Amino acid sequence: MPADLPRPDLNGGPHTVVPRARVAPLDTLALLSQREVNALCQRRSAVVDELFRRCALAVLSSGLEMDDPRGLLERYAEFEVALVQEDRGLRLDLRNAPGTAFVDGHMIRGVREHLFAVLRDIIYINRELALSGHFELDSSTGITDAVFRILRHASVLDPRRRRGLVVCWGGHAIGREEYDYTKEVGYALGLRLVDVCTGCGPGAMKGPMKGAAIAHAKQRVTDGRYIGITEPGIIAAEAPNPIVNQLVIMPDMEKRLEAFVRIAHGIVIFPGGVGTAEELLYLLGVLANPRNAEEPLPIVLTGPPSSAGYFSALDTFIREVLGPTCAGRYEIIIGDPDEVAQRLAHAAGQVMRHRDQTDDACYFNWRLAVDWVYQVPFEATHPSMASLTIRRDAPVHELAANLRRLFSGIVAGNVKETGIAAVEKEGPFRVHGDIAIMNALDALLRQFVDQGRMRLPGRGYEPCYEIVV
Repeated sequence: MPADLPRPDLNGGPHTVVPRARVAPLDTLALLSQREVNALCQRRSAVVDELFRRCALAVLSSGLEMDDPRGLLERYAEFEVALVQEDRGLRLDLRNAPGTAFVDGHMIRGVREHLFAVLRDIIYINRELALSGHFELDSSTGITDAVFRILRHASVLDPRRRRGLVVCWGGHAIGREEYDYTKEVGYALGLRLVDVCTGCGPGAMKGPMKGAAIAHAKQRVTDGRYIGITEPGIIAAEAPNPIVNQLVIMPDMEKRLEAFVRIAHGIVIFPGGVGTAEELLYLLGVLANPRNAEEPLPIVLTGPPSSAGYFSALDTFIREVLGPTCAGRYEIIIGDPDEVAQRLAHAAGQVMRHRDQTDDACYFNWRLAVDWVYQVPFEATHPSMASLTIRRDAPVHELAANLRRLFSGIVAGNVKETGIAAVEKEGPFRVHGDIAIMNALDALLRQFVDQGRMRLPGRGYEPCYEIVV
């Protein structure tokens, strides 16, 4: 349904807002019974409503150069979204939505798809998790089952598809040279008929999709998949880029990370910062579990020659803290997109054949062991950060789990609204551990700061952590 034409932003800024628009759902949410619609409209908490509003605003403002979720909320403080029940189904009533989501009074189709993905994953899935009684979230197998169901509901899992899927991780605030390199890798993957999955935001999450989309067009691939997986705590800082054609918002970071590793046939890691290091630590910790020793999952760390220092710092930290066995699970390729794509495309085929031979699903790795410690949501608070045990005498996969949580807390203090507020109120997070590990961690984080990888370029950085030895 057409929206009113945009008018000047009420705050006097250069952006526009649309005073009112009513939009209908697409795909599965277009076919809900009146009972289902009634349940969605009536049974919600104020917390879920506010979460939905914030995530909806994030996807509607995709493309704006903002990495501060509070700044976005302040700019569009008058934005409102409401579910409206009609005889023919469900509609969303928007007030004062960002004008960038519309063209000639109509919502851009890709933005519309993302908006209803938010509705599906924040309200519908939240209701199913909380009220249906069909999910068992107090066991490891139950959480994996929930991850599977959420992905299935989002139509990400397709048993008929035999095309390789490569997950790409990396920073949302990388420089132009690194961004162009991610496009080159995505292009090389797309020419080899590989689909791409990322964290759905800008930077290293957008570049591979853009490159793959161009390559798919050259190869006349009309069903290329550009899957974006995010979570509510970070979506405002990393709003979905417009190339994403399958958006999934997992309930928390841990389910997001498990979704990545379950659907991947290979993983490529581009330059980033603390968040990228967190993802790598999660991955290496999972693979360090003795039960995963025979599970193939190719990992390539790559970037242009100017990024060699970033990967050298990461590699040094991993070898010093987690050991050479963990470092042996990945390879580093600098400045060669074609070699990266050749390795991953070939390895993805081997992964799919391995799953066939072991009677595992090609589209979801059920055999991969993901321990409870990697599945329980970690909320970064001053007490929870201070209580982390960073000790060398712990098993490698447990040490990696706690390091991953530590990095998650630093990410929260950098970009998540709750983490930023906690640091502003109580000061930096204090982290404790063995002296050797803390020294290695301090050296790594200092290099990230020196390389400008803790915030968007041009923004000052104030550490949200304090290392105590």
